[in-house]
Amino acid sequence: MAHETPDIPPPVTPPRRRTRLTRRGRLTLLIGSLLVLVVAAAVLVPVLTRGPKTQEAARTLVIPEGRRATQVYAAVDQALGIPAGTTAGAAPTSDLPLPAAAKGNPEGYLYPATYPVTSATTPKSLLRYMTDTAGRHFDADRITAGARRNDVTVYQTVTIASIVQAEADTEADMGKVARVIHNRLDRGMPLQMDSTLNYALNRSTLDTTTGDTKLASPYNSYAHKGLPPTPIGNPGEQAMTAAITPTPGPWLYFVTVGPGDTRFTDDYAEQQRNVAEFNRNREGGG
Repeated sequence: MAHETPDIPPPVTPPRRRTRLTRRGRLTLLIGSLLVLVVAAAVLVPVLTRGPKTQEAARTLVIPEGRRATQVYAAVDQALGIPAGTTAGAAPTSDLPLPAAAKGNPEGYLYPATYPVTSATTPKSLLRYMTDTAGRHFDADRITAGARRNDVTVYQTVTIASIVQAEADTEADMGKVARVIHNRLDRGMPLQMDSTLNYALNRSTLDTTTGDTKLASPYNSYAHKGLPPTPIGNPGEQAMTAAITPTPGPWLYFVTVGPGDTRFTDDYAEQQRNVAEFNRNREGGG
Protein backbone atom coordinates (compact mmCIF):
# COMPACT_ATOMS: atom_id res chain seq x y z
CA MET A 1 0.00 0.00 0.00
CA ALA A 2 1.45 3.33 -0.93
CA HIS A 3 1.63 5.92 1.76
CA GLU A 4 1.84 9.62 1.66
CA THR A 5 5.06 11.59 1.85
CA PRO A 6 3.45 14.65 3.34
CA ASP A 7 6.30 16.78 4.66
CA ILE A 8 8.87 18.96 2.90
CA PRO A 9 8.73 20.89 0.02
CA PRO A 10 16.37 -17.67 -31.76
CA PRO A 11 20.10 -19.29 -34.44
CA VAL A 12 18.90 -21.99 -36.75
CA THR A 13 20.49 -25.37 -36.01
CA PRO A 14 21.54 -27.32 -39.15
CA PRO A 15 19.57 -30.55 -39.64
CA ARG A 16 21.31 -33.58 -38.24
CA ARG A 17 21.71 -36.89 -40.17
CA ARG A 18 19.77 -39.66 -38.54
CA THR A 19 22.01 -42.58 -37.47
CA ARG A 20 20.61 -46.08 -37.12
CA LEU A 21 21.87 -47.80 -34.00
CA THR A 22 22.98 -51.45 -34.01
CA ARG A 23 21.63 -53.76 -31.33
CA ARG A 24 24.88 -53.35 -29.41
CA GLY A 25 24.63 -49.63 -29.85
CA ARG A 26 21.08 -49.57 -28.54
CA LEU A 27 22.17 -51.60 -25.51
CA THR A 28 25.05 -49.22 -24.83
CA LEU A 29 22.73 -46.26 -25.19
CA LEU A 30 20.23 -47.82 -22.81
CA ILE A 31 22.87 -48.48 -20.15
CA GLY A 32 24.25 -44.98 -20.60
CA SER A 33 20.79 -43.47 -20.24
CA LEU A 34 20.18 -45.39 -17.06
CA LEU A 35 23.45 -44.12 -15.63
CA VAL A 36 22.50 -40.56 -16.50
CA LEU A 37 19.16 -41.01 -14.80
CA VAL A 38 20.87 -42.32 -11.67
CA VAL A 39 23.24 -39.35 -11.58
CA ALA A 40 20.42 -36.92 -12.26
CA ALA A 41 18.36 -38.38 -9.49
CA ALA A 42 21.26 -37.88 -7.10
CA VAL A 43 21.69 -34.27 -8.18
CA LEU A 44 18.01 -33.51 -7.80
CA VAL A 45 17.81 -34.60 -4.19
CA PRO A 46 17.25 -31.38 -2.29
CA VAL A 47 20.02 -30.06 -0.13
CA LEU A 48 17.43 -29.34 2.50
CA THR A 49 18.00 -32.52 4.50
CA ARG A 50 18.82 -33.56 8.00
CA GLY A 51 18.53 -37.35 7.63
CA PRO A 52 18.36 -40.22 5.09
CA LYS A 53 16.97 -39.53 1.65
CA THR A 54 13.30 -40.29 1.31
CA GLN A 55 10.83 -40.61 -1.52
CA GLU A 56 8.22 -38.40 0.09
CA ALA A 57 6.63 -35.78 -2.09
CA ALA A 58 7.68 -32.29 -1.12
CA ARG A 59 5.19 -29.80 0.15
CA THR A 60 5.73 -26.17 -0.67
CA LEU A 61 6.20 -22.96 1.27
CA VAL A 62 5.26 -19.77 -0.53
CA ILE A 63 7.03 -16.58 0.52
CA PRO A 64 5.16 -13.60 -0.98
CA GLU A 65 6.89 -10.40 -2.05
CA GLY A 66 7.43 -7.85 0.67
CA ARG A 67 7.31 -10.10 3.73
CA ARG A 68 9.60 -9.04 6.53
CA ALA A 69 12.18 -11.43 7.94
CA THR A 70 10.13 -11.88 11.10
CA GLN A 71 7.14 -12.94 8.98
CA VAL A 72 9.29 -15.34 6.96
CA TYR A 73 10.66 -16.92 10.13
CA ALA A 74 7.14 -17.44 11.45
CA ALA A 75 6.07 -18.99 8.13
CA VAL A 76 9.02 -21.39 8.23
CA ASP A 77 8.21 -22.41 11.80
CA GLN A 78 4.63 -23.13 10.79
CA ALA A 79 5.60 -25.00 7.60
CA LEU A 80 8.07 -27.21 9.48
CA GLY A 81 5.80 -27.71 12.46
CA ILE A 82 8.37 -26.48 14.95
CA PRO A 83 8.00 -24.18 17.96
CA ALA A 84 7.55 -20.49 17.27
CA GLY A 85 10.83 -18.62 17.35
CA THR A 86 12.97 -21.60 16.28
CA THR A 87 13.82 -20.20 12.85
CA ALA A 88 14.51 -16.72 14.18
CA GLY A 89 16.89 -18.26 16.68
CA ALA A 90 18.62 -20.32 13.98
CA ALA A 91 19.16 -17.43 11.57
CA PRO A 92 22.23 -15.85 13.22
CA THR A 93 24.11 -19.18 13.27
CA SER A 94 23.05 -20.42 9.83
CA ASP A 95 26.16 -19.11 7.99
CA LEU A 96 24.00 -17.51 5.33
CA PRO A 97 25.59 -16.23 2.09
CA LEU A 98 25.03 -12.52 2.56
CA PRO A 99 26.91 -9.42 1.40
CA ALA A 100 29.27 -7.86 3.92
CA ALA A 101 27.03 -4.79 4.10
CA ALA A 102 24.23 -6.90 5.57
CA LYS A 103 26.31 -7.61 8.68
CA GLY A 104 24.66 -11.02 9.03
CA ASN A 105 21.10 -9.67 8.80
CA PRO A 106 19.20 -11.57 6.07
CA GLU A 107 16.45 -8.95 5.74
CA GLY A 108 15.98 -8.32 2.02
CA TYR A 109 17.67 -11.59 1.03
CA LEU A 110 14.95 -14.09 2.00
CA TYR A 111 13.91 -14.25 -1.62
CA PRO A 112 10.16 -14.40 -2.34
CA ALA A 113 9.48 -17.69 -4.13
CA THR A 114 7.95 -21.15 -3.70
CA TYR A 115 10.22 -23.53 -1.80
CA PRO A 116 10.04 -27.34 -1.36
CA VAL A 117 9.55 -28.56 2.18
CA THR A 118 9.85 -32.16 3.41
CA SER A 119 10.12 -33.80 6.82
CA ALA A 120 13.90 -33.57 6.37
CA THR A 121 13.96 -29.78 5.85
CA THR A 122 15.59 -27.68 8.57
CA PRO A 123 15.29 -23.97 9.29
CA LYS A 124 18.97 -23.44 8.46
CA SER A 125 18.82 -25.26 5.13
CA LEU A 126 15.66 -23.45 4.13
CA LEU A 127 17.05 -20.03 5.02
CA ARG A 128 20.21 -20.85 3.06
CA TYR A 129 18.06 -21.89 0.07
CA MET A 130 16.34 -18.50 0.21
CA THR A 131 19.53 -16.47 0.50
CA ASP A 132 21.26 -18.54 -2.19
CA THR A 133 18.32 -17.75 -4.46
CA ALA A 134 18.54 -14.06 -3.64
CA GLY A 135 22.27 -14.07 -4.35
CA ARG A 136 21.73 -15.55 -7.79
CA HIS A 137 19.15 -12.92 -8.62
CA PHE A 138 20.85 -9.91 -7.09
CA ASP A 139 24.31 -10.72 -8.47
CA ALA A 140 22.92 -10.74 -12.01
CA ASP A 141 24.68 -8.37 -14.40
CA ARG A 142 21.58 -6.26 -14.93
CA ILE A 143 21.27 -5.60 -11.20
CA THR A 144 24.91 -4.71 -10.66
CA ALA A 145 24.92 -2.52 -13.77
CA GLY A 146 21.72 -0.79 -12.67
CA ALA A 147 23.12 -0.11 -9.22
CA ARG A 148 26.25 1.47 -10.72
CA ARG A 149 24.14 3.54 -13.09
CA ASN A 150 22.21 4.92 -10.13
CA ASP A 151 25.38 5.48 -8.10
CA VAL A 152 24.31 3.12 -5.31
CA THR A 153 25.46 -0.31 -4.15
CA VAL A 154 23.56 -3.53 -4.81
CA TYR A 155 22.70 -3.69 -1.11
CA GLN A 156 21.32 -0.16 -1.24
CA THR A 157 19.36 -1.17 -4.34
CA VAL A 158 17.78 -4.02 -2.39
CA THR A 159 16.89 -1.52 0.32
CA ILE A 160 15.30 0.83 -2.21
CA ALA A 161 13.40 -2.09 -3.75
CA SER A 162 12.09 -3.09 -0.32
CA ILE A 163 10.66 0.39 0.18
CA VAL A 164 9.16 0.35 -3.31
CA GLN A 165 7.57 -3.02 -2.53
CA ALA A 166 6.02 -1.63 0.64
CA GLU A 167 4.89 1.72 -0.75
CA ALA A 168 3.60 1.07 -4.28
CA ASP A 169 -0.12 0.48 -4.52
CA THR A 170 0.21 -1.31 -7.89
CA GLU A 171 3.03 -2.82 -9.94
CA ALA A 172 2.52 0.01 -12.45
CA ASP A 173 3.34 2.54 -9.70
CA MET A 174 6.63 0.90 -8.70
CA GLY A 175 8.82 2.74 -11.20
CA LYS A 176 7.42 6.12 -10.09
CA VAL A 177 7.85 5.34 -6.39
CA ALA A 178 11.45 4.35 -7.11
CA ARG A 179 11.93 7.67 -8.91
CA VAL A 180 10.63 9.61 -5.92
CA ILE A 181 13.14 7.80 -3.71
CA HIS A 182 16.04 8.48 -6.08
CA ASN A 183 15.00 12.11 -6.54
CA ARG A 184 14.83 12.70 -2.81
CA LEU A 185 18.19 11.02 -2.23
CA ASP A 186 19.76 13.11 -4.99
CA ARG A 187 18.41 16.31 -3.42
CA GLY A 188 19.42 15.42 0.11
CA MET A 189 15.78 15.33 1.22
CA PRO A 190 14.59 12.91 3.89
CA LEU A 191 12.59 10.09 2.32
CA GLN A 192 9.66 10.53 4.73
CA MET A 193 8.26 7.07 4.01
CA ASP A 194 5.68 5.68 6.40
CA SER A 195 6.81 2.16 5.49
CA THR A 196 10.13 2.67 7.25
CA LEU A 197 8.37 3.84 10.40
CA ASN A 198 6.04 0.84 10.21
CA TYR A 199 9.09 -1.41 10.02
CA ALA A 200 10.63 0.18 13.09
CA LEU A 201 7.35 -0.21 14.97
CA ASN A 202 6.71 -3.74 13.63
CA ARG A 203 3.31 -2.82 12.27
CA SER A 204 1.46 -2.12 9.01
CA THR A 205 -0.82 0.88 8.94
CA LEU A 206 -1.86 3.86 6.86
CA ASP A 207 -2.10 6.06 9.92
CA THR A 208 1.07 7.91 10.87
CA THR A 209 0.96 10.44 13.65
CA THR A 210 3.19 13.41 14.35
CA GLY A 211 4.50 11.47 17.34
CA ASP A 212 5.47 8.58 15.09
CA THR A 213 7.63 10.90 13.02
CA LYS A 214 9.64 11.76 16.13
CA LEU A 215 10.52 8.11 16.81
CA ALA A 216 14.13 7.64 17.85
CA SER A 217 15.09 5.01 15.28
CA PRO A 218 17.51 4.85 12.34
CA TYR A 219 14.48 3.61 10.36
CA ASN A 220 12.70 6.91 10.94
CA SER A 221 13.06 8.38 7.46
CA TYR A 222 11.34 11.56 8.60
CA ALA A 223 14.10 12.34 11.07
CA HIS A 224 17.06 10.83 9.17
CA LYS A 225 18.17 11.54 5.62
CA GLY A 226 19.30 8.78 3.30
CA LEU A 227 18.30 5.15 3.28
CA PRO A 228 17.49 3.09 6.37
CA PRO A 229 20.33 0.86 7.55
CA THR A 230 18.81 -2.34 6.10
CA PRO A 231 16.03 -3.33 3.73
CA ILE A 232 12.60 -3.19 5.36
CA GLY A 233 11.31 -6.39 3.74
CA ASN A 234 12.12 -8.90 1.04
CA PRO A 235 11.43 -7.43 -2.41
CA GLY A 236 10.38 -9.33 -5.50
CA GLU A 237 11.58 -9.14 -9.08
CA GLN A 238 9.28 -6.30 -10.11
CA ALA A 239 10.39 -4.07 -7.26
CA MET A 240 14.06 -4.76 -8.01
CA THR A 241 13.48 -3.89 -11.65
CA ALA A 242 11.85 -0.62 -10.60
CA ALA A 243 14.75 0.18 -8.27
CA ILE A 244 17.35 -0.15 -11.05
CA THR A 245 15.22 1.43 -13.78
CA PRO A 246 13.01 4.04 -12.14
CA THR A 247 10.50 5.77 -14.37
CA PRO A 248 11.86 9.12 -15.60
CA GLY A 249 10.14 12.04 -13.91
CA PRO A 250 10.58 14.98 -11.52
CA TRP A 251 8.31 13.69 -8.75
CA LEU A 252 9.13 14.30 -5.11
CA TYR A 253 5.82 13.39 -3.48
CA PHE A 254 3.07 10.81 -3.82
CA VAL A 255 -0.03 9.70 -2.00
CA THR A 256 -2.57 6.98 -2.72
CA VAL A 257 -5.83 8.85 -2.58
CA GLY A 258 -7.87 5.71 -3.24
CA PRO A 259 -7.38 2.15 -4.52
CA GLY A 260 -5.54 2.35 -7.84
CA ASP A 261 -5.29 6.15 -7.57
CA THR A 262 -1.77 7.13 -6.56
CA ARG A 263 -0.87 10.70 -7.44
CA PHE A 264 2.69 11.84 -8.03
CA THR A 265 3.84 15.43 -8.11
CA ASP A 266 6.83 17.68 -7.64
CA ASP A 267 4.65 20.53 -6.35
CA TYR A 268 4.25 20.68 -2.59
CA ALA A 269 0.96 22.60 -2.70
CA GLU A 270 -0.52 19.99 -5.03
CA GLN A 271 0.71 17.28 -2.68
CA GLN A 272 -1.07 18.97 0.20
CA ARG A 273 -4.32 19.03 -1.75
CA ASN A 274 -3.89 15.33 -2.56
CA VAL A 275 -3.19 14.56 1.09
CA ALA A 276 -6.32 16.43 2.10
CA GLU A 277 -8.35 14.30 -0.32
CA PHE A 278 -6.68 11.18 1.09
CA ASN A 279 -7.71 12.22 4.59
CA ARG A 280 -11.29 12.92 3.53
CA ASN A 281 -11.50 9.48 1.93
CA ARG A 282 -10.12 7.88 5.09
CA GLU A 283 -12.82 9.64 7.09
CA GLY A 284 -15.53 8.42 4.70
CA GLY A 285 -16.29 11.86 3.34
CA GLY A 286 -15.08 11.38 -0.22
